[in-house]
Amino acid sequence: MSPYAAGYKRRAMPRASRAKEKNSTAPRGRRLSPELRRSQILDAAAQLVVQQGYLPLPVEQLGRAAGASKALIYTYFATQYDLFNALLEREVASLKLAGLETASRVDDLDQAAILCAMMYFDHVARWGPLLHILLTDRYMHEHLAENLQSELSTFAGRLLKLAKQTLPLSDAEIQAAVEMVAAIPEEAGRLVFHRELDATTARQICNGLITSSLKALRAPNKVAIPE
Repeated sequence: MSPYAAGYKRRAMPRASRAKEKNSTAPRGRRLSPELRRSQILDAAAQLVVQQGYLPLPVEQLGRAAGASKALIYTYFATQYDLFNALLEREVASLKLAGLETASRVDDLDQAAILCAMMYFDHVARWGPLLHILLTDRYMHEHLAENLQSELSTFAGRLLKLAKQTLPLSDAEIQAAVEMVAAIPEEAGRLVFHRELDATTARQICNGLITSSLKALRAPNKVAIPE
């Protein structure tokens, strides 16, 4: 065989062999750390929950959004209850970081209520009504982590105690009033999140409604009710 023919045989390496040789030397993608992968799954789940508006999530859809297999998702979260409690834990931590715990300790009812409400408004405006869905959806009934429920109850309990010391209302009336007032920042933040209202206008309306509500609750007998 001539040297030319031998050289041609070397150059005419089969495509499969060339591809194998190329792949063996190509740099592989960096594998995510467990912490980053878990965070990636939580981010995808949070977005899907807000988009869907209810629980649970289709695991296949979550896998596509997170770029993970079903098996990998179950490796990090054995059940969707675990997944949603992890989301709830992250929501609570975010609100605490924003100063909710400190705001709930303010001794003046008006200041405490407005501070807590505006912090929650900012949170919902940025991340959507995720916390509301996690706490109210029937899927999580009797499955919410006790320690997280306790933390949230502590925040609400401080405001309820302050309201009972300040407002001339019965316990049942105060409970109802707190729930109605809490719906104001929830709805205002949701409108901003869905781009149905600009943030400045929503903030002004939210603040004004809470302020006027507290004023009316201090003197309910003076509020004129149209017949």
